[in-house]
Amino acid sequence: MESAPLGNKAHRLSALGLLVTFGIVYGDIGTSPLYVMKAIVGATSQLNADYIIGAVSCIIWTLTFQTTVKYVLLALRADNKGEGGILALYALVRRRGRSWLYLLAIIGASTLVADGVITPSITVLSAIEGLKVYEPSTPVIPIAISILTVLFFIQQFGTNAIGRLFGPLMFLWFTMIGLVGLSHVSDSLVILKAFNPWYAVRLLTTSPEWFLILGAVFLCTTGAEALYSDLGHCGKQNIRVSWIFVKTMLICNYLGQGAWIIAHGDGMIRGINPFYAVIPRAFLPVGIAMATIAAVVASQALISGSFTVFSEAMNLHFWPRQRIKYPTDVKGQLYIPFVNISLYVLCVAVILLFRSSSNMEAAYGLAITVTMLMTTLLLGSYLGHSARLRWMMAPVIGFYIVLEGIFLVANLSKFFNGGWVTMLLAGVICLVMYVWYNADKIRGSYVERRDVRDYYDILSDIKADESIRKFATNVVYMSKLAGKYDVEQKVLYSIINKHPMRADHYWLVHTDYVDTPNERSYEFYELIPGTLYRLNLHLGFRVQPFVNLFLRQVIEDQVAAGHFTLRSGFESLQRHHVPGNFVFVFIKRVYAEFNVFTPKARLIMTLYNIVHHLKLSAPRALGLSTSNVFVENVPLVVRQRKIERVVERHAEAEKLQEGLRGNEAIIESD
Repeated sequence: MESAPLGNKAHRLSALGLLVTFGIVYGDIGTSPLYVMKAIVGATSQLNADYIIGAVSCIIWTLTFQTTVKYVLLALRADNKGEGGILALYALVRRRGRSWLYLLAIIGASTLVADGVITPSITVLSAIEGLKVYEPSTPVIPIAISILTVLFFIQQFGTNAIGRLFGPLMFLWFTMIGLVGLSHVSDSLVILKAFNPWYAVRLLTTSPEWFLILGAVFLCTTGAEALYSDLGHCGKQNIRVSWIFVKTMLICNYLGQGAWIIAHGDGMIRGINPFYAVIPRAFLPVGIAMATIAAVVASQALISGSFTVFSEAMNLHFWPRQRIKYPTDVKGQLYIPFVNISLYVLCVAVILLFRSSSNMEAAYGLAITVTMLMTTLLLGSYLGHSARLRWMMAPVIGFYIVLEGIFLVANLSKFFNGGWVTMLLAGVICLVMYVWYNADKIRGSYVERRDVRDYYDILSDIKADESIRKFATNVVYMSKLAGKYDVEQKVLYSIINKHPMRADHYWLVHTDYVDTPNERSYEFYELIPGTLYRLNLHLGFRVQPFVNLFLRQVIEDQVAAGHFTLRSGFESLQRHHVPGNFVFVFIKRVYAEFNVFTPKARLIMTLYNIVHHLKLSAPRALGLSTSNVFVENVPLVVRQRKIERVVERHAEAEKLQEGLRGNEAIIESD
């Protein structure tokens, strides 16, 4: 047996690492000041100093409890070999937790993607709306759609060169908004009372509009999930240290906006975005330009994050395999055309539907609350299985279930104001994930397992039987079974019964997706010397299953070790030193309507028949689109309906005919 593991990428604390972190992690949460205070102002009809102080206090303590404590201090502990995010967390706990944990993962992932559709739309619109300060008739919607069109179009070429600028630009962005906000704190120093949590508690317990206030406040932390999801790109130390600066600048900006609102009163600020109001007019063009750049960075982070989520979902059997491209050599940078075009269409549709960032604020945040709640529950499972952290489970997870439950109740008020859009999209994505995962389990449960050792003699005899036409030098069967001697009955039927498949070498190749994110290792067995080989590939859930590349590496290792030869099995080709060919055989099991399932399973398989059209063909998904591939369709054989046998009735038929002839004679005599 051979094994070849990969090393892990380390992310040490460094100045360069901190700079990269600014550009990757904080795009979403860093653009929140564009619309949070505007949403808070619009959430009440009675605007006064106590209201603003209480609202800013809610922001400060939400950033503290929800972002700092939960994600920066707690969630970053739950790293899966250096990777984070809700699917990485699920992969970390699934083997130690209960079987239903997958439901938390698919709900969290689907709501994360769904609510993220609004992120590019609301950030770009909020930035471009700043131009209305100069010219109220500015065509905001066409400009925003144009920016998004360019952004989504360039994804196919890779964003490595642009990405190098994101870190410095976002550092300048945070510095700018922090200093601008700090310069206005003196407008009304009473805003500093917001650091006292009592003002937040008093506002929420005395205001009849508390749910609207919390719905607006929650927008300040919608990007918190990215701090955990981007763990693998930046490393926990870089995130924790950079967050100190980011949080300080965010709070300074919120304090400055709050002080400006208190100083200028209710009558003056209605219809004005406080974010642009605190920027000096001479500096406003620069502010709008920087806001637009920050919006593009936030949108890019969302798009890249969506690619990663769907890539992980494919390897976890949550989503149909899609075509994935790698536009650059940068690790982790990938491009999924289907996801890219879908996100683009949805973002444009959201802009045309809501038409302004103010309208989007009413819908934004509902779905991501569900994601955060699912992450909390999975974190509870992780803490429950950690001897060192188990003591934290009940008090910490209980606190966050209550806190996020309150936020969820507050955000439910957004459902009929547009939140239904993201929840509908999340529901569709979640349904596809649920169907795909369970259909895969149903199909796998009906695989007939055989011990290949019982067939050694017949396989050797087929190889030696020259009366059978040779199919290929090497025949590779993709197996669903991982055991050393396990093989599907359908594979044996293909080799032995259907059309004797004569070859010099038979390969049984199985791809196993493991819980560690970047693992690449294999197990190699020579079962029948010179005839039958077994290869088990162990790939992390972030590794693309390019079987042709991995098989080539394994063969090179075995040739070097003297366990395998690349010599062709055809004599005429041997004389010219032509290497043997490889033919990949796929057994495609087709679901038949006459199969008997439970009503639930029948519904799942019926829906699977619909969604499986999204799936990339197995050869292309495994990187074999240019190889010699042979696909065999076989029925998914399960227990069938009991049908009464048709019995032979020749004698009865003859008696019946004689009786009819007798009746005819009587009629004629009459």
